[in-house]
Amino acid sequence: MKILFEHADILLTEENGFSELKNAYLGINNKTIDYIGTEKPTARYDEVRDYSGKLLMPGLINTHCHAAMVMLRGLGSDLTLQEWLFDKMMPVEDRFTKETIYAASELALLEMISTGTTSFSDMYFLNEATALACIEAGIKANISRPIQSFDPADKYETLIRKLEADKLFAEFNGAADGRILIDDSIHAEYTCREDLVKAHCLTAKERGTRMHIHLSETKMEHDACIQKFGKTPARWFADLGTFDLPAFAAHCVWVSDEDIALLAEKGVSAVHNPSSNLKLGSGFAPIIKMLKAGVNVTLGTDGAASNNNLNMFEEMHIASIIHKGFMMDPTVVKCNDTLRMATINGAKLQGRPDTGALKVGNCADIIAIDMDKPHLFPNNDTVSLLCYSAQGSDVYMTMVNGKILYENGEYLTIDREKAMFDAKKAAKELLGK
Repeated sequence: MKILFEHADILLTEENGFSELKNAYLGINNKTIDYIGTEKPTARYDEVRDYSGKLLMPGLINTHCHAAMVMLRGLGSDLTLQEWLFDKMMPVEDRFTKETIYAASELALLEMISTGTTSFSDMYFLNEATALACIEAGIKANISRPIQSFDPADKYETLIRKLEADKLFAEFNGAADGRILIDDSIHAEYTCREDLVKAHCLTAKERGTRMHIHLSETKMEHDACIQKFGKTPARWFADLGTFDLPAFAAHCVWVSDEDIALLAEKGVSAVHNPSSNLKLGSGFAPIIKMLKAGVNVTLGTDGAASNNNLNMFEEMHIASIIHKGFMMDPTVVKCNDTLRMATINGAKLQGRPDTGALKVGNCADIIAIDMDKPHLFPNNDTVSLLCYSAQGSDVYMTMVNGKILYENGEYLTIDREKAMFDAKKAAKELLGK
């Protein structure tokens, strides 16, 4: 299928920022962008769509998510992370089934696709259900089953979480023409033994996967690790071989200057989760220092239980403003930085070099913003508008690999009514609501 978008404005990713083509054309051949320009192409296309008043831009990439936690949205609000996680989340999560995960994943996908996310990195359990939901919906996803255990009786080779991770990799890595990639994952320092971490890193190295972890999310976690091992969580992971892999670390709120240098040296990506960190009172990640050190900083929503949504436009907005207020300096974390975090930096983290930017030869992972909105007028600076004014509800179209998943309020790959019915049924079974 060859599609041509005409009369659209097109946001292009440059080496140090972004540029924009006005009243331009973007052509797609099957799943790949084959033309971008201000002159109408001479090649013939099967379908021509007039996108006057729309801005075409790269799809957003959510690099740390627990999609199925939408089922826990609002549960345990206004508690510390330890109370929230151990007293509220885990008791309900113990009742999740594959049917729950599938229904919750579809609900999460409805939200993500309609707000401009074209790919996400997910860490959770019973992942086969999430992978199947993603395959059917047409979205891209890097999915991981984290290992964790403190039980001395647990041996790595027979650890149930390890076996589930092995099965997930064997069945789904590279599925749906590469849309689904399986990462490996270690939940966190405070939930896993050293010998298990070391062994799982060797497994990941053997199969060439990326490693998804939580790192220094709270001061308590960070300080307890130093007290227990005489080193920070970042150094603990590095010494166990985790950072010898293509690794990415969610949160990084309490990393030290030495940790930041280590992340930069080892090429570890840091996932900024501002909404979750603010809601749980975890603090402010030092991403200004990270950016200056050359760390690849990306954006993630975390789970909807700690956010409480999966809206990457809101994440960009918050990431763009909180550090200015915290540092009392409006020049830090510029809009160009934030938009790169949500697009091309995220593609680098996921190991997807053919997405994250609109250019000929890249996958057609594209979203369209309806610019004919009062809060988006006048447009004196498009990138600024996207970070400070745009809403997830301004997304008019979401396309992945040249296939339109959502357009003008209509889902084309998910039965919205059935997905909502199944989600309500699952919520009632879990929570009585």
